[in-house]
Amino acid sequence: MSAHIVAIPVTDQVPIFELAVPCEVFGINRSDLVDPWYDLRLCAAAPGRLRSSAGMGIDVPWSLDAVEAADTVIIPACARQLQLDPPGHLLEVLRLAHKRGARMVSICTGAYLLAAAGLLDGRRATTHWMNVIDFAHRFPQVRVDGGVLFVDEGDVLTSAGTGAAVDICLHLVAADHGVRVADAVARRMVVPPQRDGAQAQRVEPPAGLARRSDLTPVQDWARQHLGQQLTVADLARQATMSQRTFARRFQEATGVTPLRWLLQERIRSAQELLETTDVPIESIAQRVGFGSSAALRMHFQRRLAVSPQTYRHVFRTNRQQR
Repeated sequence: MSAHIVAIPVTDQVPIFELAVPCEVFGINRSDLVDPWYDLRLCAAAPGRLRSSAGMGIDVPWSLDAVEAADTVIIPACARQLQLDPPGHLLEVLRLAHKRGARMVSICTGAYLLAAAGLLDGRRATTHWMNVIDFAHRFPQVRVDGGVLFVDEGDVLTSAGTGAAVDICLHLVAADHGVRVADAVARRMVVPPQRDGAQAQRVEPPAGLARRSDLTPVQDWARQHLGQQLTVADLARQATMSQRTFARRFQEATGVTPLRWLLQERIRSAQELLETTDVPIESIAQRVGFGSSAALRMHFQRRLAVSPQTYRHVFRTNRQQR
């Protein structure tokens, strides 16, 4: 079985964080988790010595020709001049990769290149919230959603800025190898598990003591008791707060309501059980707190657009074909 090839066209003045995240996720050998792991290829999108936006030189061992063999192409954020006037040869490389069937992914303002190549026409997409108005003005044919972390349109995915690079890369790992592997990568990176793509980009910093770490024990407790019919009152009691204060601080810290977060965790846990066990659907529904297979099916259809049975079948079939 050959490794999944991830190609990153590296442009001059690339913001280093948006380049570093996919290098961290896909470029480090993690064959103890999945063997083979990804084959990461950095491809020079311009001649000469390339530098990051901070001035660091970047050695890029591959040319754009390597994109032809890629299974996934990731376009990181790019300099403003490149957003306004992307080189035609790079856009053509992106079009050909998409036509050949590669999965196309942008991080932050990399969406400008996908849009300029015509790959976002008629599609829902996102970018950094500070660029949303400009992006929508320049690409009226794109259905811009500036309020989410990332958008998965199947063969084309777009993400918001900086921190959302982590989320979309973990999302790709989960799509390829399951949420258990994605969570393992997150733990090694010392970051939270991949956030829901629908989560808000702009999360205001919480006041006073309300930092994410303050809620971690409550979240850990909730994950251990998903099979129970948990309420906001139950979570608030664990946090020794009033319901109103807990709900406010939770949303400030995570960008979602406590009940929305519980739903996300239940779906994530169900995904893992479907991927890794032969436990009956009804038992999984009860174990993760949905109560019945009908409720589990309803939430799977809303969130993933497939039934639990189909998810299990497709995931295992894809694994066998890799």
